[in-house]
Amino acid sequence: MILLNDRRTRRRRLGVAAAAGGLLAALLTATPAGAVPDPGDTPVAPKGVSKSAQAEAREAIENGEIPGQDEIVHSANIEHVANIPKDVLAGTNSDLAFQGRYAFAGNYDGFRIFDISNPKSPKTVSQVLCPGSQNDISVSGNLLFLSTDSSRSDSSCTSTTQPATEKSSWEGMKVFDISDKRNPRYVAAVETACGSHTHTLVSERRNVYVYVSSYSPNATYPDCQPPHDGISVIKVPRNAPEKAAVVGFPVLFPGEGPDGGGNPGGPTNPGVSKTTGCHDITVLPSKDLAAGACMGDGILFSIEDPENPKVIDRVQDNVNFAFWHSATFNQKANKVVFTDELGGGSGATCNEATGPNRGADGIYDIAGKGDERKLVFRSYFKIPRHQADTENCVAHNGSLIPVKGRDLMVQAWYQGGVSVWEFTDSSKPKEIAYFDRGPLGTDQLTFGGSWSAYYYNGYIYSNEITKGFDVLKIKDRRTDPARWVHLRELNVQTQPDYFG
Repeated sequence: MILLNDRRTRRRRLGVAAAAGGLLAALLTATPAGAVPDPGDTPVAPKGVSKSAQAEAREAIENGEIPGQDEIVHSANIEHVANIPKDVLAGTNSDLAFQGRYAFAGNYDGFRIFDISNPKSPKTVSQVLCPGSQNDISVSGNLLFLSTDSSRSDSSCTSTTQPATEKSSWEGMKVFDISDKRNPRYVAAVETACGSHTHTLVSERRNVYVYVSSYSPNATYPDCQPPHDGISVIKVPRNAPEKAAVVGFPVLFPGEGPDGGGNPGGPTNPGVSKTTGCHDITVLPSKDLAAGACMGDGILFSIEDPENPKVIDRVQDNVNFAFWHSATFNQKANKVVFTDELGGGSGATCNEATGPNRGADGIYDIAGKGDERKLVFRSYFKIPRHQADTENCVAHNGSLIPVKGRDLMVQAWYQGGVSVWEFTDSSKPKEIAYFDRGPLGTDQLTFGGSWSAYYYNGYIYSNEITKGFDVLKIKDRRTDPARWVHLRELNVQTQPDYFG
């Protein structure tokens, strides 16, 4: 580990609404040459677009239909209060977690800790160099958890790339001690089958259970063999995190044969991802529930026994969902919002050609009780503003905005920006606020935009892939009551009971 310490709203015609081997710590002052991300950890390479798409994007900007390149637009009830550009960690910005007056921002090259005691002027506390996709991040007490979903030479923060076909390659979970925010210490590493694309914490008094989501097994990968229809469960003792270890691999999609029992994908279901594991899991500990977004399947399961989760119901959408990406419960736990990451996040899917039902959110009611509960589809939600074909845009990470009696959510849409929307009536969702930047360019499709947008203690925080750390303030009668809800810690994939 290397520690790096620091000193117009418009009308838019295209839309519908207004516009361990890492204990070495060294102080560096410039971008480190030692950061060597894996292939696949680096930003998605720009993609060429047709001459007509280029001309259309330029014309839309000239006519005021979409914002200009890098121009910021937002609804009248959103204020952009701060932006902190990327610094020595030059990789892709990823997920966020929060604790007290700190925000923890993942980056494919490591992670960064901000002091957000004054949200209008966040200060960098520390930056840790530890390359490895995606560096999905969570915190619990004095522990920080970091996902590595790329084949590395070893578990250290100075590792280099190495093919997954080599048995000695490493992927999995890293654990840091953050009792001193200015000097995080790398204390444990746990290898998991197929690595760790994302992870979810189930915290107890003495232990933290980590649900590790990973996928895409291959017969040529010694540590990632098919079928891979489950999740790794890691148990981390709080007082001895160095003893962290995998304690189980519950199979969520039982089935015979090499392909397991998940969605077979194409050609049986054209355009749908084959289920070979889960992409992301959200738990609601107060209800002993979890929702899994698992490539071609969405599942509801019980975590009453955290080491042995039990599937309650499973749904598919083989018409409009290509890749089940993430899930969010409402506060009453009678609804789940699943997201479809059509195009894997690098596609331009917020356009007229794709339509309103693909690359969108799917809203499901939870009907029934106990083990008889069922996921019942109600509607889709997608941002009501078309983006240029040079902007990657699709439903991505978001969180609840805690208001009693209403179901409100803030959500990232990559270059579609940040959207605040309501699904109190699960059949009639509607957007109530937005924040957006214009395209990164008009000549090619360049990967960027908001990866995660979360509400925490009165503000919205967004980790923007290329532009850095954004802080937004929403002022709206529908969301104002949330200002009185203050949390000591927030990992969005471990949803709190906001009013318990």
